Order: sequence, then C-alpha cells, then structure tokens
Amino acid sequence: MVRLPRNGAFFAQPGGIKLRRGDTAKPDLHSLRTTQTTRFKRRDAMRIALLLLLTGIANLAQAQDARWIDLTHDLSSEAVFWPTAEGFQLTTDAEGMTDAGYYYSAYSFCTAEHGGTHVDAPVHFAEGKHHVNEIPLDQLIGDAVVIDVSAMVNDNRNHQVSVADLSAWEQKHGAIPTHSIVLLRTGFAQYWPDAERYLGTALKGSEGVAALSFPGLSAEAATWLVEQRHIKSVGIDTASIDYGKSKNYAAHVALMTHNVPAFENVANLDQLPATGAYVIALPIKIRGGSGGPLRIIARVGQ
Repeated sequence: MVRLPRNGAFFAQPGGIKLRRGDTAKPDLHSLRTTQTTRFKRRDAMRIALLLLLTGIANLAQAQDARWIDLTHDLSSEAVFWPTAEGFQLTTDAEGMTDAGYYYSAYSFCTAEHGGTHVDAPVHFAEGKHHVNEIPLDQLIGDAVVIDVSAMVNDNRNHQVSVADLSAWEQKHGAIPTHSIVLLRTGFAQYWPDAERYLGTALKGSEGVAALSFPGLSAEAATWLVEQRHIKSVGIDTASIDYGKSKNYAAHVALMTHNVPAFENVANLDQLPATGAYVIALPIKIRGGSGGPLRIIARVGQ
C-alpha cells in the first residue's frame, strides 16, 4: 500500500500515475496502459508517415527517370507504302487568316490502311477474325520485349527470324513472358523513308512486289510465339511481318488465325531495352477495317 493524504487524492499525468505522499491507493493500471498504448500508436504513426514519405520520394525519382519514346514514323508524302498502294495524300481545305480576324486551318487526307506505321488486324489474313475496331485494347497495350536480330540481318537482308533466334534471346534474357508484346528489331528503320533501300526496290505495282527484299518473321517462329509464349501482338521495323520474298505470307496467317495483330513499319526500336518497356499502340478505329494508321509509343524506365 502507498500512503495518501486523507482526501485520498491521486492524479494521472502523461508520464504515468502520480500519488500524493502519505495517501494510500492502488495505481490506476487502466489509465497507465491507455497512456502507454497512446505512446506506441503515436510512435507507429510517425514511423509509417516517414516510410510513406521516403517511398514517395523514391517513386518520384523513378518517375523522373522514366521517359516516353515515339515508335511512329510521320505520315507524309515521303512515307513508305506497299508497291501496289497509293501513297499518303494531304490536301488543304483552309489555311490562313479569316475575315473575322482569327487564324484557321483544316486539311483532308487520303491513305491506304497499310502504309506508314500501321497495324494489320487479324482479318487482314484470317477470315472471320477481328477487324481493326474489334481488337481488344489489352492486345494493344502492355509489357514488351525487343528481340534484336540486326546482326543476322547485316549478313542477310532476307533473314527470317527463327525459333533458334528466339531461343538464343531467351538464353540471355529469360523466357518471353506470357501475354507480352514482341517487337522485332532488324535495324531497317535506319533506311526510312528511302523506299529503295527500305523495300529493296523503288518499283511500283506487281513488279515492285516481286522485287521486295527485307527481313521478317518465319512462319515457324510465328507459330511458336503464339502456341508456346501466348503473345498479345507482334511488331517489326520493316514493311511486313513476313519477309519481302514471301509468296504465301505464312507468318501473317500463323498469327492472325489466332487473332494476333501485327504492327509494321515501327520506328526507334534501337532506343528500347530488351526488356522493361511498356507499349501503347492505338490504331485509327475504322469499323470493318483490315488495319489502319497506328500511333505507337513506349515508356522506358520505372
């Protein structure tokens, strides 16, 4: 027992229970526990706040390191189109100062679906599959891998990316993740917009198609990507996912019968890492179209 004054008074302070000398009382353990619990809660709250602050600073630093890269060639009269297609045309409807005193401009354009940086919708080579307006957004947006075959292409401009090429990439970087966007870098974007160097010919029409010479994806590798890695979509920095000498466009067929779209004439793949890029590829939404102009961009960094 502790002696208290005759009035039996005691009082609590933040430091604990205080007893007056000479008084007798049992300490108020509930108040003591409450005070200690409050202290612990305040300490934990401060720790959590500090952790959140440090996390926010770290995320801000990472966001500042991230950047967006445009993977799209400009659409213009210089843009490369398939030999049988008409090139891009831009005409002026209005341009200049109006009578009302403000500037105004408006233009009309005419273009084939499959020219410049564009998407091939699955229906382009597979009856009953997705038109361009039906491609799920999930197939156009996501994590990407970049497979660099430029060294092989330097030795053979008609190189077809093989299953062996894909396996060699995986030995270095790990398996291609399921539902990835696969981008093939041949190095041919360096020739844009020189059609003769890019396509292998400056000829037009059927003669131009017969003279095409550029790399692409083999049918076997296309099938492997679809069946073994279940990819979302595939892109390449040439005029076609099939190589220029193809007669039956077997890579297109292998992909598109499984509703896998292809991005063609992609730019700036040399600026992307082998892994870690995040791609957004949104085409013009033409109802019933077999493809269309594409704006494709990639985010690199965290």
